[in-house]
Amino acid sequence: MQLELSREAGVLTAHLIGELDHHAAAPIRQQIDTAVLSSRCHRLVLDFRRLTFMDSSGIGLIMGRYRLMSGQNGTLRVENATPQVEKMMKLAGLSRLPIWNERKEPQ
Repeated sequence: MQLELSREAGVLTAHLIGELDHHAAAPIRQQIDTAVLSSRCHRLVLDFRRLTFMDSSGIGLIMGRYRLMSGQNGTLRVENATPQVEKMMKLAGLSRLPIWNERKEPQ
């Protein structure tokens, strides 16, 4: 699992690359949290374009970042999730959170 972070105009984008499983989630979570808190960004984007696999620990990662951003008066967006990942998020109840890219929301 790799993580690439980019910042632009108050937006921190976390590009997740590879497989997000139980072993990868903790260090990824820590890196994202450190970057959010140090950059004081108002929006966090989780870009799943290059994510090839995600298990339930990914749901926890998303929910935790949602709480982190809400506590900072910021927002979280999830972008470019595969249909399989979107289905998992919907089953976990994440479709009720305002985290979806405005252009696309899971059905």
